[in-house]
Amino acid sequence: MTITPESVAKLLSSEDYGDRLKGLNQLRQVEEAIAFEMVQPLIVDNNVRIRYAAVSQMAILGQQDLQKSLQILRDRLFNDPETDVKAAAADGLGALSLTEAFSDLQQVYQTTSEWLLKLSIVATLGEMGDARAFDLLADALNSETDIVQTTAISSLGELGDSRGVPLLIPFATNSDWQVRYRVVLALNRLGGTEARSILESLALDVVEQVATAAKKGLESS
Repeated sequence: MTITPESVAKLLSSEDYGDRLKGLNQLRQVEEAIAFEMVQPLIVDNNVRIRYAAVSQMAILGQQDLQKSLQILRDRLFNDPETDVKAAAADGLGALSLTEAFSDLQQVYQTTSEWLLKLSIVATLGEMGDARAFDLLADALNSETDIVQTTAISSLGELGDSRGVPLLIPFATNSDWQVRYRVVLALNRLGGTEARSILESLALDVVEQVATAAKKGLESS
């Protein structure tokens, strides 16, 4: 069966949840400019899984109209009743590099108690590369949720602010090798004398992945 904008539109307007979800999946085969218009009603669907799937597609389709996408994603970030949809909105803001939403992301991070939403915001701020995010990411290093903490390590590396180096040093001896690996990758990005000193130690790590990544960082610096 040939997929057309008309056939997808029929699925998206169905009262059946399964049809709408199928339509969203097929939307990826529709021209993006058309798909962008078609996905928007589903972003406020009464079914949370539909909203999540629709908002998630904004990371790509939103390129069609960044200002409209900013408005849509901001609305879901603040007003959707479900945490995972809010998290998807935060992901979309990062994917589209909508730095205009920095203050919104900061506000939500500081007021939410949901670790999943905090995680998405920390990851998004690293992806955005907005220098204003440094203090928030530094704070996230103290998170009681391990995955938020390790994501903050990566995001500080992506941010590229050398002030992050001394903040990462305590994690270089973490008992979890995956945390040490994240530190290596971040230090490789940040560079500098202090980072190099830590990388020299991590090049002797007992875990091969950590040691190899550190050695590669030293060779390229």
